[in-house]
Amino acid sequence: MPFSITLLTDALGWGFGALSATGTLYTLAAADSARRFFAPALDGAGGGAGTTVGPAPAVTVLKPLHGAEPGLADRLRQLATQDYGGPVQVVCGVQAVDDPAIAIVNAVAREFDASGGAVRVDLVVDGTGHGANAKISNVINMMTVARHDVLVLADSDIAVAPDYLAQVVGALSRPGVGLVTCLYRGDPVAAGSFWQDQAARAVDHHFLPNVLVGLRLGLAKPCFGSTIALTAETLDRIGGFMAFRDILADDHAMGMAVRVLGLTVAVPPFVVGHLAPESSLGALLNHELRWARTIRGLDPGGYAGSIVTHPVPLAFIGAIFAGWHAWSLLLLGLAVAARLVLQVTIDARITRSRPRWPGLIRDVLSFVVFVASFGIRRVSWRGQRFSVKSDGTMVPVGENGGS
Repeated sequence: MPFSITLLTDALGWGFGALSATGTLYTLAAADSARRFFAPALDGAGGGAGTTVGPAPAVTVLKPLHGAEPGLADRLRQLATQDYGGPVQVVCGVQAVDDPAIAIVNAVAREFDASGGAVRVDLVVDGTGHGANAKISNVINMMTVARHDVLVLADSDIAVAPDYLAQVVGALSRPGVGLVTCLYRGDPVAAGSFWQDQAARAVDHHFLPNVLVGLRLGLAKPCFGSTIALTAETLDRIGGFMAFRDILADDHAMGMAVRVLGLTVAVPPFVVGHLAPESSLGALLNHELRWARTIRGLDPGGYAGSIVTHPVPLAFIGAIFAGWHAWSLLLLGLAVAARLVLQVTIDARITRSRPRWPGLIRDVLSFVVFVASFGIRRVSWRGQRFSVKSDGTMVPVGENGGS
C-alpha cells in the first residue's frame, strides 16, 4: 500500500509539474503578445485606430448608470471634453427616480451648459424593464433620445483619455469593420487599497494577457462592455439592443452577432480604465466568480484549458506532491520568474507602476476563483440572484425554473 501511495504522489507531482511548465511557456508567450500588440500604439503607427477620413461623424455616447459610483462625475467630464472634431451627445440613463447618479449627471450637464460647450448631455430616467438584463433594459430606454448614427456604448465605470472617441471612431471607419471594442486595465478607486489593487491585478495580469494571446492566435473573438461602438444601421441588422435583453454576456453576444454579418470586430492597441471598487475579499470573490461563471458558460472547453495560465499555484502543488524535490523547486522558480516578466511587460504597456510581490498573492487568488467557478450555478448582480442557462440567458432565482 505505501508503494502505491508513493506512485500516486509521484504521478501527481509530475502531472502538476508538467502543467506548470506548460503554463510557464504560455506566460512568456503572453508577455511577448503584449509587447507585439501594443507596439503600434507606442511607435505611433496606430494599429487599426487613428483619425477618421474626412469630417468626423456625429457620435452618441450611451452611458447606462446605476448609483453614484466613485469618480462618476470625472468620468462623465472625460467624455464631455473629448478632443474630437464632430458633435458629441452623451446620454446617461437610470432606472429609478431616486438614483443618486441623477444629481451627478445634472451637475455635469449644468457645467457644460454654462461653459457653452458643444457637447450635449441628456438624461433618461425610465424604470421600464425589457428583460432579465437590467443594463440592456436601461440602454433600450436611453435609445429614445439618441440623436446620431454612430453609437458608442460604454459601461458606467470606464475612464477614457482625451483621444478616446477619435481612436474608436477612426477604427470604426475602416473598411469591413462593424464594431469596435476596447481592452481595459483595472483602476483602483483608492490608492493603497489592498483588495482594490488585487482586483485591478486580476484584470491586468490575468484577463488582459489571456485575451492578447487569444488575439494573436486567432482564437479569441472578444467584445467588451468597456466599449461597443457601431452604427445605428449595424445595430438594426443584429436586432437592436432588444435582441440581447435576456443575455448575461450581452457584450460578447453583440460581437458574435456582428461577426455573423461578415463584419470585423476591431480592437485598437490601447486600453481604457475599468473601475476596481472592491473593498473586501468577499466583494472581490463575488464579482470575480460571476465573471468566471460567465466566461466558463461561453466556452467551457477553453475555460477548462486555461488551467495552464496558473503556473505558480500548479508548481507549488506539484512541489508538495513531489516532496519538494529539486526539479519541482526549479519549476516553481521558473514559474515565479515568468509571471514577474509578464507583470513588468504588461505594466509598462498600460503605464502602471506597482510593487511586484502582491502579484504572487493575486496568482493564488485567481487559481482559487478558477477552481471554485466549476461549482457555481448562480450569480449575483446588482443585489439580485440569477440562474444562468446553457445558452447564456439569465433567469431570476424563483422564476420559471430559476430556483
